[in-house]
Amino acid sequence: MYKSIKTPIAAILIGAMLVTSALVTWFAAGIHEDLYTHGVKNDMMALSQNLAAELTPLMEQAPASQVAIANRLLSLKGYEHILAARVYDKNKVLLQSQTGYASRKLGLPEEGSYRDLLQATPGAHEVQNHLVVISPITDHGKIYGYLTILNDINTPVNNSWKTLLYRAMPLVLSTLLLTIAIGLYWMNRWLTPLARLSDFTHEMAVSKDYSRRFTTQTHSEIGRLAANVNILLDTIEAELSINQEQNHTLIEQQQTMTRLANYDSLTGLPNRQFVMDNMRLELARARRQNYDIALLFFDLDGFKGINDSLGHETGDLILIEVADRVSGMLREGDLVARLGGDEFIIIPDRDVSEVSLKNLASRVISAFSEPFHFRGLALTVGVSIGIAKASDANFELSQLMSNADLAMYRSKARGRGIYTIFTHEMVESHKRKLAIANSIDQAIIANEFVLYYQPKVDRDGYVVGFEALIRWHHPQFGLVMPAEFIPVAEQSGKVTAITHWVIERVSIELPLLQSVFLHKFRVAINLSGHDLRHGGLFDMIHQVFERQQVDPDYIEFEVTESAYLENFAFVNKFFKRLSNMGCTISLDDFGTGYSSLSYLTQIAIDTLKIDRQFIRELSSSERSRLVTGSIIDLAKRLSLNVCAEGIEDVSQWEYAIGQGCDQVQGYLFSRPLPLDQVSTLPARFERGGDLAALQCVQ
Repeated sequence: MYKSIKTPIAAILIGAMLVTSALVTWFAAGIHEDLYTHGVKNDMMALSQNLAAELTPLMEQAPASQVAIANRLLSLKGYEHILAARVYDKNKVLLQSQTGYASRKLGLPEEGSYRDLLQATPGAHEVQNHLVVISPITDHGKIYGYLTILNDINTPVNNSWKTLLYRAMPLVLSTLLLTIAIGLYWMNRWLTPLARLSDFTHEMAVSKDYSRRFTTQTHSEIGRLAANVNILLDTIEAELSINQEQNHTLIEQQQTMTRLANYDSLTGLPNRQFVMDNMRLELARARRQNYDIALLFFDLDGFKGINDSLGHETGDLILIEVADRVSGMLREGDLVARLGGDEFIIIPDRDVSEVSLKNLASRVISAFSEPFHFRGLALTVGVSIGIAKASDANFELSQLMSNADLAMYRSKARGRGIYTIFTHEMVESHKRKLAIANSIDQAIIANEFVLYYQPKVDRDGYVVGFEALIRWHHPQFGLVMPAEFIPVAEQSGKVTAITHWVIERVSIELPLLQSVFLHKFRVAINLSGHDLRHGGLFDMIHQVFERQQVDPDYIEFEVTESAYLENFAFVNKFFKRLSNMGCTISLDDFGTGYSSLSYLTQIAIDTLKIDRQFIRELSSSERSRLVTGSIIDLAKRLSLNVCAEGIEDVSQWEYAIGQGCDQVQGYLFSRPLPLDQVSTLPARFERGGDLAALQCVQ
């Protein structure tokens, strides 16, 4: 009998997993307890400070109304772990006391055990497993008394710790058992070939039968060792036979490599390397002999969804059928090749007139009008085609391919399932977009962006807010508007960085606005759908506000209706957190997105903005007036503020105010202004008798 190495390896594996699991569980429980305790302290401090603020007016009375104080303290009876709350006057004489829910089970500690803490610094103190929170009752630095709240901290911490263990232990144990089982399975699988190889060599030494061969499916060191043993046996048995087999294998491999180098193994079409090599030669010949070459570049619309949902095997069958359909409709001499993935090219034979190319592209698109039938499924796949000529690319292969690719993506942008012939305008447009995309990071660093502010006016004409609008003074292109660079930033994944800059900049410039407008106002910041999918957005906003000492009551966040509803549950939770912080939420462009009225009863917003489309058509469309009035009436019934944007004349202003709008915004009052011009705005706008004129009252 041979001693197996499986037993010690299994023992080490199981022991390591048990120790690791125990340490991780212990460490996690300790962190959880610390975090929970810290959270309880913060909550109780906040509760104590808020209650102390409420008691201040009562304590300022002489004498203090103990009935009113007692009524205030009754609000603490609903807290499960509060033992008692006591109010002392400034001489530390007990005025009023209220026992809490927890005192029924745990009783009350003696007052002397914590009363001396009134001499200490106000805050949270732990005394005999109790949390004692002391908050002075002050007003403008004058102390009127003290509020103490006793909270049982030991019971909830223990319950939380036990709950964590009870919930985590089944998962930890099941994961541990599963991991051990998987580890033992793979250990046995990996070591079994070694045991078989050991038995095989022992049998070979006894039987002397060298014609036998060891077979294994593993490719590890054991597999290589087994292969070496077989090679040694082959050498001993017949050197000549081995040489003949090797020669035959080399010939087959050479033929296979030649075939794979030039043709796609799946579809049998010429591959990228074959086409590129031949295209270089053909382009050089076309330049010399002064004739043109055309290229049709296309890929499959909807192919990725089929691949992801039905698997690559179905995708491969579709690619084979695509190759057959396109090959079957081409003329003799036309070449179709697969470049890779779902990308194909067609090179027409000689005839490259625009009419001929359009007819060929139309036939290719028509070839995909019929669905593909596989395994009882009818799958529809379309094509987007880009057409380019060698003469437009100066007979350069890379430029020709790039031109065809640009035209193909223009087809996708125009709606897919169509063809587009390359024009030089596409290159300039692409270069501009590429330059804008590549300049965004540097623009943020160099502060090339700037904020403009457009005022919002209330029903009486007073400025009650601003919308922060970004502009870009590009060093090469001049003033670039958001309508151009924001879509580019979204496609390149840089819009979140721009939003971060806007939030940071508004926070920096807010004190300057506050110095000009002394009354309360809010600055609206726009968030895109891409921003709302960013998991760390709230933390970023909170950090900026903390760093710049921003009062959230001055900030409003605007989001379009469609962006809000794309990920409703997550976005709703996010905006509720912003609301709890003090910010308000505005739903922009209402009526142009999903317009699902069922969501209005659930969304966490404060203001509903009527899209400028409805305001613009007020004078010409009775339907627009009816829709606008209905939107305002609906918002009022839901207790929402209403803001009408796009106000450009006094009649629109009067109509919006007459229908019940709380705020208005538009060019009638001001175009977006840079920060240094905001101070020129009047404190109030007033409607005059002449509807064509607007009087500004300073």
